[in-house]
Amino acid sequence: MIPTGSRWNCMRYNNGEKMATSKKKEDYIHTDSGIGGQYKTWFLDYASYVILERAVPALEDGLKPVQRRILHAMKEMDDGRFNKVANIIGQSMQYHPHGDASIGDALVNLGQKDLLIDTQGNWGDVRTGDDAAAPRYIEARLSKFALEVAFNAKTTDWTISYDGRKNEPVTLPMKFPLLLAQGADGIAVGLATKIMPHNFCELIDASIKCLRGKKFELLPDFLTGGTMDPTNYNEGKRGGKVRVRAIIEEQDKKTLVIRSVPFGVTTTQLMDSIVKANDQGKIKIKKVLDHTAAAVEIIIELAPGISPDITIDALYAFTDCEVSISPNACVIVKNKPQFLGVPELLRIATENTKELLRRELEIKLGELQEKWHYTSLEKIFFEEKIYKELEQKHETWEKVLEAIDKAFTPFKKLLRREITREDIIKLTEKPVRRIYRLDIDELNEQIKGLEADIKQVKYDIEHLTDYAVAYYENLLKKFGRGRERKTEIRLFDTIEAKSVAIANIKVYANFADGFIGTGLKKDELIAEVSDLDDIVAFTKEGTMKVVRVSEKTFIGKDILHVAVFQKNDERTTYNMIYVDGKTGVSYAKRFNVTGITRDKDYDLTKGADKSRVHYFSANANGEAEVVKIILSPNCNAKKKELEFYFEELEIKGRGSIGNQVTKYPIKSVKFKEAGKSTLDAKKLWFDNKFGRLNTDEKGDYLGKFDATDRLLVIYNDGNYEITDQELTQRFDVEKVILLEKFKPDKVITAVYLDNEKLQYNIKRFKIETTTLHSKFFFIKEGKDNRLEMVTTAEEPVLIVQAGRGQLVRRAKFKVVNMVEVMGWKAVGAKLTEFSKNVEMEWEKKLETDNPQGDLFE
Repeated sequence: MIPTGSRWNCMRYNNGEKMATSKKKEDYIHTDSGIGGQYKTWFLDYASYVILERAVPALEDGLKPVQRRILHAMKEMDDGRFNKVANIIGQSMQYHPHGDASIGDALVNLGQKDLLIDTQGNWGDVRTGDDAAAPRYIEARLSKFALEVAFNAKTTDWTISYDGRKNEPVTLPMKFPLLLAQGADGIAVGLATKIMPHNFCELIDASIKCLRGKKFELLPDFLTGGTMDPTNYNEGKRGGKVRVRAIIEEQDKKTLVIRSVPFGVTTTQLMDSIVKANDQGKIKIKKVLDHTAAAVEIIIELAPGISPDITIDALYAFTDCEVSISPNACVIVKNKPQFLGVPELLRIATENTKELLRRELEIKLGELQEKWHYTSLEKIFFEEKIYKELEQKHETWEKVLEAIDKAFTPFKKLLRREITREDIIKLTEKPVRRIYRLDIDELNEQIKGLEADIKQVKYDIEHLTDYAVAYYENLLKKFGRGRERKTEIRLFDTIEAKSVAIANIKVYANFADGFIGTGLKKDELIAEVSDLDDIVAFTKEGTMKVVRVSEKTFIGKDILHVAVFQKNDERTTYNMIYVDGKTGVSYAKRFNVTGITRDKDYDLTKGADKSRVHYFSANANGEAEVVKIILSPNCNAKKKELEFYFEELEIKGRGSIGNQVTKYPIKSVKFKEAGKSTLDAKKLWFDNKFGRLNTDEKGDYLGKFDATDRLLVIYNDGNYEITDQELTQRFDVEKVILLEKFKPDKVITAVYLDNEKLQYNIKRFKIETTTLHSKFFFIKEGKDNRLEMVTTAEEPVLIVQAGRGQLVRRAKFKVVNMVEVMGWKAVGAKLTEFSKNVEMEWEKKLETDNPQGDLFE
């Protein structure tokens, strides 16, 4: 814990000034009682120093001491030209007592943020982790933005530097929320700070809203780009979290391209994490190549047969393509560390800016009034010929000054303050040639100008909020260009690592002895799994057990069935016939296994000893087969053979007893005939936020799907694709125009732009291809050709509107009457000329007064 009592307040500072820390030799006398006290003092002094002087930024200007000293040194050197970084480091060492290395690193860090410092030369790259060149090779100067917002000697509070030779600013008069723009990261003793960088333009907009008393929201923005889910940002306070992802594109079915890196991750670190995940078997790739130059480009070549969609999810789940960043906004407030939220930091920065603007206006007002006073004195001095007192013969110089002062007496009521001795001396020091060339009219114009300026400054002080808003708007106009948001904000779906892990571990089973595991290579291969999977097994005794993948695990003798366990799977149905060991009665049951406790033995029978399973089957889609039951020839039953239909049973929980089949002993049960699924068709939804299929009723309902049903996906680039129901698929919602259940007999109506002929074409066609997961381009090929609209309605009506204002023309087209069904590769028919003022939509009602429509020619 950081000490917050009275000792903290006087530890290093006393009323805002540094305390001396030097000790005399006699202070270090080693006594049992003295050593403990010295350790306490030393640690608190050290902790205080690191927190206040090195790691944590100040609230007022958002800078750490080393950054502030660098900027102050650069201001002293500033002449508009670039300076060698080595020279800047040397100048900064007059104020910072920690050597050139720490100053150089801090300077490079400031330069890479591209806000306060203009750079020249190789300053490294935060995306690749490349270091900057040596200080003697690179140059820097203060940016125009820094000169405008960070410096004003008249409003700066000063203190003595560490060696007492120079003055340095306590804080810079920062008229901008710099702390939130640049962010901050520091580790001190007992605490740390991590403030995310935010967007320049959004900070200014939020500051204006704050001044106007309106609500605002601020979210991080990173120079490295990428995408971000700020759902749990928590206003940048402790306990919050931001998920940041790289942008990964599917170049083709065998290649992925990473276009950005998450904040705080370099391309080298990212590639290392990908290689590590591949070595651990969590993903399968052939190779990864770094083609980063002006933009990030990391090429990932996939292994044969590996799904790009699953690999993208796996990259987010197992590599640094997704990272979680926890903010912890800690700043120095009145020589104490405090934890504040981003909105509060912005409000304080905005009020601080407003107060600095007020001080600047008041200083300017004082200067204008002083200039008005002297100009008025000068006018009276020459206009009323008071200067002739200098020609009179007075006994002493003091008498001359008194005579001039007396001559001003009739005019003192015209002035705004008393005339001082210094005013009179200043008048007498004007050169004689100035007296003869004096232009009274020019002095009158100067006074009028000064009075207008004084009036404006007073108005600005009275309307300080409007003045501050105008100040921020001017900053946005001058410096906002090119500082648009780089990080895309979107909600991330939750990726289950188990569902995307590569199945690269072989599991074997010894059915007779009852063992399963990866080390039983002489026994029967069951499946290939990942190390995150669970295995479910059923035995002849009617027990079930779910275990982790391991080298060798005992389940129970006479294993009947082994499979990969899918949690919450309500479609896989187990059909079973067993005999109760106590009564000899045989029962049949159908059940699902959803939630379980690992490594626990579950009894699926009534629990009696000597219970045995006669028949067992696992059905992925709830199929209910027909079995033939042969009774013992020695039993009293008249009919020794009978058929049993599992479809007559309801699906219940695993703990159900089941329905009685027969009280007579069973000799055997044999499979006779496959049955159909007794489950309803699977319902699917499309979540257009994340581009995912799901069964959780999220997004748009797509309908009921049997196992063989397919999906039709049409993209805005003119491609269509037939795909399956696999839930791990990822669709780009910005490119998908239509996604629905595929019906081969449905006619597709599409309108697209033929950019070469500058016209819109329309076509109707049926899907003739059957290949899954392949895209087919169905519009005319050409540069900038694009799909505008598409529908699978039976009789679509297209409404086309062209023109503006009173010249708007509107027409309806009943498409089935004007365009025949053609092949999917056909160009189609001309609809209308291209125009920026053309708008189109499908009519919800299929009726139309003009079935043929009128073309715009």
